[in-house]
Amino acid sequence: MEATEKDILRGGQFLVKETNCEDIFTPEDFNEEQLMMKEAVTEFVDREIWPNKARFEAKDYALTESCMRQAGEMGFLGVSVPEEYGGMGMSFVSTMLVCDYISGATGSFSTAFGAHTGIGTMPITLYGNEEQKKKYVPKLATGEWFGSYCLTEPSAGSDANSGKTKAVLSDDGKTYKITGQKMWISNAGFCSLMIVFARIEDDKNITGFIVEYDPENPNGITMGEEEHKLGIRASSTRQVFFNDTVVPVENMLSTRGNGFKIAMNALNVGRIKLAAACLDAQRRTITESVKYANERVQFKVPISSFGAIQQKIAEMATNCWVGEAASYRAAKNIEDRIAIRQNNGKDTHQEAELKGVEEYAIECSILKVAVSEHTQHCTDEGIQIFGGMGFSEETPIESAWRDARIARIYEGTNEINRMLSIGMLIKKAMKGHVDLLGPATAVANELTGIPSFDTPDFSELFSEEKSIIKNLKKLFLMVAGAALQKYGEEIEKHQQLMLASSDILIQIYMAESAILRAEKMAKKDGEDKAKQQIAMAKLNLFHAIDVIETAGKHSIISFSTGDEQRMMLMGLKRYLKYVNMPNIIELRNIIADKVIKENKYCF
Repeated sequence: MEATEKDILRGGQFLVKETNCEDIFTPEDFNEEQLMMKEAVTEFVDREIWPNKARFEAKDYALTESCMRQAGEMGFLGVSVPEEYGGMGMSFVSTMLVCDYISGATGSFSTAFGAHTGIGTMPITLYGNEEQKKKYVPKLATGEWFGSYCLTEPSAGSDANSGKTKAVLSDDGKTYKITGQKMWISNAGFCSLMIVFARIEDDKNITGFIVEYDPENPNGITMGEEEHKLGIRASSTRQVFFNDTVVPVENMLSTRGNGFKIAMNALNVGRIKLAAACLDAQRRTITESVKYANERVQFKVPISSFGAIQQKIAEMATNCWVGEAASYRAAKNIEDRIAIRQNNGKDTHQEAELKGVEEYAIECSILKVAVSEHTQHCTDEGIQIFGGMGFSEETPIESAWRDARIARIYEGTNEINRMLSIGMLIKKAMKGHVDLLGPATAVANELTGIPSFDTPDFSELFSEEKSIIKNLKKLFLMVAGAALQKYGEEIEKHQQLMLASSDILIQIYMAESAILRAEKMAKKDGEDKAKQQIAMAKLNLFHAIDVIETAGKHSIISFSTGDEQRMMLMGLKRYLKYVNMPNIIELRNIIADKVIKENKYCF
């Protein structure tokens, strides 16, 4: 049955509305076509990419280009491209799945794939006119051409709209001449097409252009040498210089001054796809780490029998599993929103996709931050399990660690995304899309009332955890409501407060997603078969409460004094309270035992 607008929450509404486990999509819900696609992608990666990790680390750019061409021949570059432009026209969840499983073997190929299929192709499919789409998208969908995205400049990083690259209209009005410098351009070394952002005259906002590139006829385009980077070493990354590069006026993308909007919306999609791209990297790291722990014998026993190692394995597996739960939950929300907008007949495919993704921009930022940080932690612990061997280039772990580091920087740094998630939530509240004021007022009234001392009945699976999630949402509303009341729109100047508030928001979304995924599995397969998943959801919530307690305390102390501060600190204590504290060592053992026995990430 198709979802209707009433069935699915709007972006950010998870904070003020309850979600039933039946209403979320999980990886256990992949259909037959999706499972076949997952198998095909994994087989390709295991055949062409994973065995060649050493070549990628040796900066074999030609290998990256060759693997991209093969991916194009197999249709993987066109999964999100509509069929009429040479693609597969697959659903949003399916495109997430491909991005997930194609990205785990090496960050070099993952970056090339992501830059091409995302910011290299998507701006044309979403903003291009019919002539532009027919001319360029089929070549990009098949890998005949590769795309790159030229936004960042030496003086314009996070402040993307401050770029100084100029586009000057010719006297006859037929062409623009683009002059300027771009840096950190992925795929620059083998691209045939660039999405270039430049400013026309003194426009407030930048404008997007489609620029063809042929090394035989460079048209004023020159390239810097390949950048030597900490990780993603075989990903082509160069500076690109434009000197009176002539671009026909018909190659303007969308309308004049709309470039900043194109850039921001491309980043929204990029953020959720980046979360997906970090998942299989974790799975492979966990699998390699467990295999090593099972084989490595010290004190006459495998090191996997040691509690210190089991703790690491359990935490790594839990973070990965939670990331999957939240990423695919949000992906299906986006997919459903796109379908609703298309079915109501008001939007074209491109308008529906744009608005569908934009609706969940908060969730996209949350996922980008959470999953990229999970991946860094996972690879770091992987090195620790390998010990001295983990520091050696002979094992695949040190390269995974180096590759993971960029994920916290690109698609907007994690600091920018943390502040964006709160800023976007406030804007949604002001537009009336998410009612924060009503629930925040109710929480303030509850705090001044007499608390109930009854012991609730928590006999059902997750009944206590769900009660805690409700209280965590109240806690966020208490902190954010009071901070907004004090600072109003000036809150954006209080960055440390926004960072702490976003940590609360992130933990709530991830913890709720995990609990709903485990509950859905338990209802379908029985609690015994979902034993490890239940343990992971409970373990994750326990850690979430720790993070939220610290962030809440920092926030409250930063803007309140006297009775108000005392009241909120009491509220913090009340909303974080467990009745039945879980035994987290027991939970970790349940998870680690399964992973160690299976000798791989097995969820």
